[in-house]
Amino acid sequence: MKNVLVLCTGNSCRSQIAEGYLKHFAGDSAKIYSAGIETHGVNPKAIKIMAEDGIDISGHTSNHVDEYADVKFDYVITVCDNAKEACPFFPGDVKRFHHNFPDPAKARGTEDEVMDEFRKVREQIKVYAREFVMGYLTERP
Repeated sequence: MKNVLVLCTGNSCRSQIAEGYLKHFAGDSAKIYSAGIETHGVNPKAIKIMAEDGIDISGHTSNHVDEYADVKFDYVITVCDNAKEACPFFPGDVKRFHHNFPDPAKARGTEDEVMDEFRKVREQIKVYAREFVMGYLTERP
């Protein structure tokens, strides 16, 4: 079983959304973790927009990357430039991936406009997660 770490700045939005979708698409083919180089708590808006798509991340916790020092990761996905730049060294044959998704927590405007930004980022992460699972976590005949 492959171990996948999704890393972001605060482990509150983008990495939580990615963890939810990667778990959804990968099923039992991988163990998915998410962490931050800091911890900011899971954003309630991320929980809400994921629930709209049928995925429950309400039980997720905001974890610091150091908590997983003993886990041998096969893949590390950074989902923001800050995490990529501050990403710690992982020993072994770790494949690194990077995609800088916009931070929906920085969205401004009315509640509807902010939620629309969360949904937009959610859809971008969903597509990325599906493609990642198909490309790297699905057995090929």
